[in-house]
Amino acid sequence: MTTLSSLSPVRALPGFQNAVRRQESLLAGSERICLHWLARRMPARINSDHLTLLGFTAMFFAGASYALAGWWPSSLLVVNVWLAVNWFGDSLDGTLARVRDRQRPRYGFYVDHMVDSFGALFLVSGLALSGTMSGWVAFALLLCFFLLSINAYLATYTLGTFQLSFGKLSPTEMRILLAIGNTYVWAHPTVTIFGGRERFFDVAGFVGVICMAVVLLISVARNTLALYRMEKS
Repeated sequence: MTTLSSLSPVRALPGFQNAVRRQESLLAGSERICLHWLARRMPARINSDHLTLLGFTAMFFAGASYALAGWWPSSLLVVNVWLAVNWFGDSLDGTLARVRDRQRPRYGFYVDHMVDSFGALFLVSGLALSGTMSGWVAFALLLCFFLLSINAYLATYTLGTFQLSFGKLSPTEMRILLAIGNTYVWAHPTVTIFGGRERFFDVAGFVGVICMAVVLLISVARNTLALYRMEKS
């Protein structure tokens, strides 16, 4: 008789091989040094789960701070604080596990990236609610993010390589760019484009959608070609 326990995906897996992590962003080297320095000095009572939860909570409050911007514009600057907290928790959790040799690759991969997905939802929803970005631009950004994520996760499974950056940009650089954008919008909510006034985040978001779409198409084409060559009949 088949039971739920016999269908457990964890029991069915004979083993697990870590994917090769590819990080080629502008700040990758400096960030790696900084994270290892922090991990070696982290109190023993703090573990990776605490840092993951911290990063998740920070993204929730970043989204909530964005949502407040329609009534209190200075909350855009508060978002920058939460982005820094998110970097600390989200970037350091995996490094801490590796430094302490407490890695849980399946658990860590699944939880971290589900947290990232919810974090993106919080952040972009907050932007849409803030009035600093149109709903359609926010939707397009979120859609592109999820498609890029799906592509990265499928490539990790099929090719054994986990792409942490695209070109010279990783989540760290994106946080910095977003913080700069927040500061700019706090002082100058609109920009002049072709003689008309447009919301800065609409323009930046539209450019971001185009760039993400191009990166996605190139990545899909490369991965498809690589897999075709690997399994050419």
